[in-house]
Amino acid sequence: MTASRTETVLAANEDIERLPLDALLGRLLTSQKAALDRVGEALPSIERAVEAVVPRLQAGGRLVYAGAGTSGRIGLQDGVELTPTFGVAPEKLVLLLAGGAGATTQAAEGAEDREDRARLDLLDHHPTEHDVVIGVAASGNTPYTCAVVQLGREVGALTIGVSGNPESRLLREAEFGICIPTGAEVLAGSTRMAAGTAQKVTLNLFSTALMTRLGHVYRGRMVDMRISNDKLQVRAERMVMELAGGTAEQAREALKLVQGNTKRAVLLRHGVALAEIEPLLERCQGNLHLALAGL
Repeated sequence: MTASRTETVLAANEDIERLPLDALLGRLLTSQKAALDRVGEALPSIERAVEAVVPRLQAGGRLVYAGAGTSGRIGLQDGVELTPTFGVAPEKLVLLLAGGAGATTQAAEGAEDREDRARLDLLDHHPTEHDVVIGVAASGNTPYTCAVVQLGREVGALTIGVSGNPESRLLREAEFGICIPTGAEVLAGSTRMAAGTAQKVTLNLFSTALMTRLGHVYRGRMVDMRISNDKLQVRAERMVMELAGGTAEQAREALKLVQGNTKRAVLLRHGVALAEIEPLLERCQGNLHLALAGL
């Protein structure tokens, strides 16, 4: 098997451990900045993927993240944060990491090579044509990740591959490929560096744009966030006051009536009857702009 491009040792870094600390940090930062440039070049691919995913999720599909090692944990993090940030129901997310939950905190030796396990892991969740499967792998050839994406495509799910290698199996298997070729790492083979940064930023852009298009954002605010602590309760009350007027007490009462959802509290404060909120949002596909425009 040929070495991944991330394994290449750059001659300029042969003496990196001998550099003064300020020069070492500067070199590491330069590699991170270069990773962001590669993400910028991939924006058209990210845009195409978001546009394709929206109707699948509007039809009731789920987001499936799959990966191994560093890439898998980056995908896992992106998926996990969609519920508290945008109110995505947990049952609408499937998070697959080679080696299972234990691999989030320690390496699972050999797990990334198990294509058989990958297929079983996805089949356990009964994938359908409405689902979206996102595979993340720096090399683009991780067997576990590629097998999940391959099976996803076989059952008719929309598939997306995020890879740093333009000639990888992952990008061939996926219907939509997002290539972020960060190349050789400043520390040969350490994909937690440039490749990891590029993957994290790519998924940040993808999921945030997707959630915005699905109506979870209104006037730059996360109007479907889950209230899980006092800080977020205060934030929700402030958003209701900013978007619908009234006092903190009125905002608090409105939030209480709609189980803490900011979007619904705003509609309530705009005069929509409690029983009419869900039908209105359903007609407007969750878009608060459309819902308020019709009042």
